[in-house]
Amino acid sequence: MAKESDSKLFAFLGVFLGIVGFVIVLLTRKTDKYAMYYAKQGLVLSVIWIILYVVGTFLPIIGWFIILPIGSILMLVLWIIGIVYSLSGKEKPIPIIGMLADKFKI
Repeated sequence: MAKESDSKLFAFLGVFLGIVGFVIVLLTRKTDKYAMYYAKQGLVLSVIWIILYVVGTFLPIIGWFIILPIGSILMLVLWIIGIVYSLSGKEKPIPIIGMLADKFKI
């Protein structure tokens, strides 16, 4: 049981902390398939959030009033879904994000 709860904890950290969580899981739990599964999704989620922020910031009007608010709400929802999934004990892909994360072979 301790092994499973450790995997869930590191999977949670991988999603919750994004890029930092991915690095933590990569350095401490590289062989833990479950933790890495969610850490990769957390990494993709963070990178997309950063891209969304940069694009939304540099596009006047459309970026400020459409891309940033709608994109931020969508990313927040996906982040919460990822946190819930990571604590479930089952490998479930976060919508959209999971498909992109599967392409990383680490």
